[in-house]
Amino acid sequence: MSTTPTVRAVRRPGRDEIDRAREVVRTHLRPTPLLPGPEMFLKLESMQPTGSFKVRGAFNAVSRTPEGVPIVTASAGNHGLGVAFAARELGRRATVVVSEKASPVKVAALRSSGAELVQVGHSFDDAETHALELAERGAHFVSPYNDPDVIVGQGTLGYELEHLLDEPLTVVCAVGGGGLIAGIALWASAHPNVRVVGAEAERSPSVAASVRAGEVVRIEIGQTIADGISGNLEPGSVTVGMVDDLVNELVTVSEADLRAAIRHLATERGVVAEGAGAAGVAAVLAGAVPRRGRTVAVVSGRNIALPVLAEVLAD
Repeated sequence: MSTTPTVRAVRRPGRDEIDRAREVVRTHLRPTPLLPGPEMFLKLESMQPTGSFKVRGAFNAVSRTPEGVPIVTASAGNHGLGVAFAARELGRRATVVVSEKASPVKVAALRSSGAELVQVGHSFDDAETHALELAERGAHFVSPYNDPDVIVGQGTLGYELEHLLDEPLTVVCAVGGGGLIAGIALWASAHPNVRVVGAEAERSPSVAASVRAGEVVRIEIGQTIADGISGNLEPGSVTVGMVDDLVNELVTVSEADLRAAIRHLATERGVVAEGAGAAGVAAVLAGAVPRRGRTVAVVSGRNIALPVLAEVLAD
């Protein structure tokens, strides 16, 4: 019996699609704050109604799914919350699959979101496999990253930075499956003055490993406080090629870097961030991002369990 994984045919989105996604996103969501500071600007996607940037891509993808077709997705939590929120606002049905080890705070929010919640397996990879199986029964699968509508929806963040383009700009964001950075880099491809840098958790550098290999490869994933960007990639994910072609640099951040960034945001900037949400800030504070003009770090999510936040702050 062959064990070769099935590769879905997912098209790579074009730059013009971000313009269309912009209209969808700004119909339903307000621009998020941009907080100035001495080390970097902070783009507070943590202030989205679901606590994460994921709702951008979710609105675009759900709005483009044919009426009457149920939606299924896999998530570490934030994407599922985005899809559930968008589905409720647009009057659609959605099923969200997460692992049995998903963040309790995200699971609790999903239970009250209106979506059908399914918990299965011990990792995001297990949840994604189950969601794809459910999609084979007639639902439309909305990947957290390997979906052109999701990617361009995330890329709409770039439009909210265009008033900074009078000098060189570096945008730093977390990288998990690559949907956010692929979308931002696609937007930036029309702006030569913009550099895009991605920050992966040192214990889950799936995108960097796949870029080096020229194709999606599986790696061993370690335990990380940045659970939202932890896990392997779907075989054939279009984000790998987009990152390779469009992103200027990928860096990794350690667990100590991530925890320091969460503390810095809370104590110095008054911002609550989860581990994944603080990855871009961690990269800047650790000196992993070369200074060039202005630097914007995307604080991509705030959904951290209070006991975890208290433990980090007490370090």
